[in-house]
Parts: sequence; C-alpha cells; structure tokens
Amino acid sequence: MSELLVPAPVESGAKPGFWPTLAEAIRGSHQDYTEGPIGRAIILLAVPMVLEMVLESVFAVVDVFWVSKLGADAVATVGMTESMLALIYAVAIGLSMGAAATVARRIGEKDPDRAAASAVQSIALGVAVAVPIGVFGALSAPRLLALLGAPSSVIAIGSRFTAVMLGANVVILLLFLINAIFRGAGDATMAMRSLWLANVFNLILDPCFIFGLGPFPRLGVTGAAVATTCGRGLGVLYQLRTLWRGRGRVVIRRRHLRLEPSAMLRLLRISGNGILQVMIGTASWLGLVRILSAFGSAALAGYTIGIRIIVFAILPSWGMSNAAATMVGQNLGARKPERAERAVWRAAFYNMLFLGSVGVLFLLFADRLIRLFTSDPAVVDFGTACLRYVSCGFVFYAFGLVMTQAFNGAGDTWTPTRINLFCFWLWEIPLAYALAHRAGMGPRGVFAAITIAFSTLAVVSSLLFRRGKWKTKKV
Repeated sequence: MSELLVPAPVESGAKPGFWPTLAEAIRGSHQDYTEGPIGRAIILLAVPMVLEMVLESVFAVVDVFWVSKLGADAVATVGMTESMLALIYAVAIGLSMGAAATVARRIGEKDPDRAAASAVQSIALGVAVAVPIGVFGALSAPRLLALLGAPSSVIAIGSRFTAVMLGANVVILLLFLINAIFRGAGDATMAMRSLWLANVFNLILDPCFIFGLGPFPRLGVTGAAVATTCGRGLGVLYQLRTLWRGRGRVVIRRRHLRLEPSAMLRLLRISGNGILQVMIGTASWLGLVRILSAFGSAALAGYTIGIRIIVFAILPSWGMSNAAATMVGQNLGARKPERAERAVWRAAFYNMLFLGSVGVLFLLFADRLIRLFTSDPAVVDFGTACLRYVSCGFVFYAFGLVMTQAFNGAGDTWTPTRINLFCFWLWEIPLAYALAHRAGMGPRGVFAAITIAFSTLAVVSSLLFRRGKWKTKKV
C-alpha cells in the first residue's frame, strides 16, 4: 500500500506547472480525465470543487448575518428551518451520488448522448421528489415548527419563512443535482460558477427583501427565504441554460427530453442507498449531542463551536473527495480501473497532506481559535478539547473521505452505507457513551469516540477499496 501513497513521477508530455494548472482549473478545462497525468487531472477537478463546497456554506451564513438584526426569534426560525432542510439536503446529496456516478460512467465511455439522457432522468427524478415535499412543507410549516418545540412567538413570525424554504425546495434539489451532473462530466467549473451567481444575488437581495430597501417590500425574516430562493433559482436557470446551450461536456437536446422508467429506477436504486448513507451519518451526530447534553450547556456549546470550525476546515477535503469520485466514474467507463485506483490513492495522499497540516495547526492553536467565538472559560475548555481530540484523527479522515466518495463515484453506494452504519451506530455511539459515563472521561470521551470511529472508518474503507469489488460495479 505504501507505494500507492507516494506520488508517481509526472508522465511525459505534462508541460503546465502548478500555477498555470490552477488558473486553468478556475477558468475551466477541456482535459480528458481518462488520459494524461493523474495529479494534474485531480487538481483541475478539485480546485473548482473546493470553491463550490465553500460557496455552498455561504448561504446559511449570509442569512443568519442579516436575520440576526431582527432578534432572537428570527434567528431561531432560521435555525429550526435549517434542521428540517437537513433532511432535504440528505435527499439532494443522495440523488446527486446517483447522477454523478451515472454521468461520469457515460462520459468515460465516450457516450455523450447517454450522458445527456442520464442527466435528464436525474433532473426529472429530482423534480418528482421535490414537488410532494414542497406541497407538504408549504402547507404544514406552522405545525412542523410546533413539532420541533418552537414557541408561539417563533411560529408567528417564522411560519412564512419555513413555508417558502420548504415549498421551494425544488431549487435546492436541482442546484445539488445539476452540479453533480457537471462534476460527473468533469465540468467542475460550471458547478462553481452557478454557485457564484446564486451567492452574489443572495448577498444583494437579502437586505433588500428583509429591510425593504428601495422598491423591495419589507418582508422581515420571510425576506431571507425569498432572497435565498431567488438566488438559488437564478443559479438553477444558469445551470439549465448551460446544459441546453452546450457549453460543457453534457449537452441536452430535444431528443433527450423523454422519460425512461428503467433508467430512473437504476438512478433511484443508487441514490436510495446514498440517501440512507447520508442520513445514517447525520443522525449519528444527534446521538452524540444526546450523550453530551447530560454534561450541561457549556459542554454542548464547546462541542458546537469546535465542530463548526472542524466542518469548515475540512470543506476543501470534500472537494478533493469529489474529484476522486469523478476520476473513478470516468475511468471505469473508459475501462481503465487501474488508473481509477491510482487516482484515488493519489487524491487520498494530497488530502492527507492538507488535513494533516490543518490538524497540526488545530493542536497548536485550539485555545485561540475557540476564544474567537466565546470568552466563557468552561466553553473554551470544552471547545479546545474537542478541537484537539478530533484533529488527532485528521490524517485518517483524509483517507476515509476520499475512499467513501470513490465507492460512490463507482456507483457502489451500498458499501459506504454499511460502513457508516457499523462505524457510527454500532461503534461510535456505544463507545462515546462508555467512555463518557463508564470510563469517567465526560465530554472528552465523546470527542475521543469521534476520532476513533472516523479512524476505524478510514481503515475499513481502505481495506475494502483494496479488494477491488467496486471495479465491477455496473451503472
């Protein structure tokens, strides 16, 4: 395995250096990812994907920034609605796995027509899922807020915000899905640009709709939902225009605009496992919060701040992992499984260098980072412990993230789903409880369990990846 972790020599004919390659990645590349230097291909894919992941996180930050000017009830509305949207995000990410894997395979097979047809089926499936969710969410917003324990004051001012966000969930699903189509095709820059556009309009429209600037109506907290939905909607229109105008590798024409039930069923099978995979991981965090809640609000606050910092820091790793998924899908389609495997180990190595460096910084400066968010000594103590314990496993996380996405890129969404179920629910949750309560470690036991569980996931994923069954997965 060690020989796979060391970057191979640059293949002959690779002329561009790092900075020209970086510029090409941001500008958009026509590189054939089934040919040429693997390292360069990963950088061309990963850079715009990293920027895409960072931009996706901006929506919620911008909304909270402006909504915080309206008071605690408005902020609570955004927070509670985001918890409901987490389920929609899980569905969107799961559907995206199927879309990216299928499109990548067709592009690797040099069959752009079938790639376009797969893209159409993915979009149709996304709309079919979004419509009933939207109708139910729009009509049930007050009851859903009440179900989460929202006080009457939050329900009074927040119901319309929740109704708009849930009712217009189709733009969330399509933004995720079509970007997955771009990523699978190797047009990662298109995905990045669509989020740039969506974010710029969200930044402009948020204060306009919230505070009624100029000709815009003053909608209060509901204005944040309208602005975000408009921003995402414009991003989706850009995506659809790009697919139709033929600016990328996937071009949709009239002949592709027909439903294929068998293709949709295959997508649903792959995506169903992907949705379950995401939900297992998301729900496990709720289990950890339940264990931590026994140790008081300071422990929960320190954990929340620490995890927020960690999640933001590892966003670039998701970009690298998505690049590995695209390389796997396209090279399996091109009948080059060995190249796909080399690309995954190379991406894991790059990811290890990045996250390992971040982990060292967190170990050294954890206390200072937490103090940027709070001055409460107890919260600082728990937050510092969280950062230090969890960052000890960053080298392992680097491999785990890439391996998981490599399976998904091959269309084998079932393997990482089973790994998640074992590592998070059968291992992490019981271990966290045992270390926190039985071993007397308190909250630090929970932090240690996170590190151990994710390290276990990395080892198990790597071993299963080396067995190579993913190479024979049909999509």
